Amino acid sequence: MAYEFSCDEVRFLASPDGAAALESAGRLALSGSTYLADLTMVRTVAGGHAAAVAETVLLRRKAIGRWGDGIWSRWLFTDEALQQASPPPVADHRAARIAEYLAAARSAARDDAAHDLTCSVGADLAALDAALSPLGVPVIGSDLDPVRLAMARHNLSVSGRTALVMRADARTVTTRAAMRYADPARRDAAGRRIASADTIPSVAELDAADPARPPVLRLPPGIDYGALARPGEIEIVSWGGSVREAVSWPDDLAAARRRATVLGDGASPGIRDQFTDRDPAEDGVTPARRYLVEPDGAVIRAHLVRQFAARYHLTRLDEHLAYLTGDEPPAGLRAFEILDAAPFAEKTVRGWLRRDGVGTVEIKQRGTPIVPDDLRRRLRPVGDTRRARTLILARIGRSTRAFWCRVSGADGAQHTVA
Repeated sequence: MAYEFSCDEVRFLASPDGAAALESAGRLALSGSTYLADLTMVRTVAGGHAAAVAETVLLRRKAIGRWGDGIWSRWLFTDEALQQASPPPVADHRAARIAEYLAAARSAARDDAAHDLTCSVGADLAALDAALSPLGVPVIGSDLDPVRLAMARHNLSVSGRTALVMRADARTVTTRAAMRYADPARRDAAGRRIASADTIPSVAELDAADPARPPVLRLPPGIDYGALARPGEIEIVSWGGSVREAVSWPDDLAAARRRATVLGDGASPGIRDQFTDRDPAEDGVTPARRYLVEPDGAVIRAHLVRQFAARYHLTRLDEHLAYLTGDEPPAGLRAFEILDAAPFAEKTVRGWLRRDGVGTVEIKQRGTPIVPDDLRRRLRPVGDTRRARTLILARIGRSTRAFWCRVSGADGAQHTVA
């Protein structure tokens, strides 16, 4: 069970005494083997709030582990709020797009504020405020949970943000002439992950609150967005090699029907690549050439593989697969140089392993029932672990083809889709 904070605990954590207790607890391991002894030490500086202090230290460490160092090392979280929070680069990208729309809307005397209807602990709200304050656009955040609202006020304060925070139900209209945004819950009251479009509140409830002004919605990345039947644009966003969210943009903010946005990380933040269904598409299907390329997960989820192929002068191996092939690797992207190819048989792959003295094998597959981890255990590579190869298995027509590859290109991220 996740730790449940009280408003009294949040007040303590946000106080000078709480800050001192958090600093002291931050020097402790708070690991499984030391937790009880460490908690006893925390009680000497935090008294009855020791458990809340320890949980906050652990949640801050988790945030830093996910996003790197930043202001969130001084933020307050609940476990569920941290799990659902947007990675800062993803929130910044979405906020920048909202700011671009509102800059044009203000000149047309339309929306003059932005309202985060489900602000939680303030992750998206802080990004919105940072993007919109230079435009002089007021930002409002609301939520029904008083604990998260108290955390949001603290988080905004330590971040130097000035958005207004209030308690309100996202299913009601509490602001006028404001562009609305919502990130509805993805878990039910029992903590179970919601796999369908039935978020809490549901998309239908959020739209029904003000049918003339449907909100921008941040939705689970694996959602069946076709089942939403919601006018506008679906943008699939990836960062750090993983698909992070699906954003449903209402008609008046839509520039396409489907968009894939690949964000850079590390020293290259911002948009690294972007595709829409309005881009040119390549329909060619050819046998494998020198290189195989797997598009970013956002491209695959947005069904824009043909647009990716056209931009990078590639063709598909099979009309039903996302694997592409070409004579040259796309500049700056991860590609796989084909060293050998044959109909798939474990005996053949073992021969490649022995011949090349490989000890590390990445296995990727599409269109086959093969489970990569199970196959790796059966292959049992025993060569030099510094020698690596990638085995790509692809169902082409009615048979499975094996490609023995060497990684090529600048991007070494493992692209996955949730």
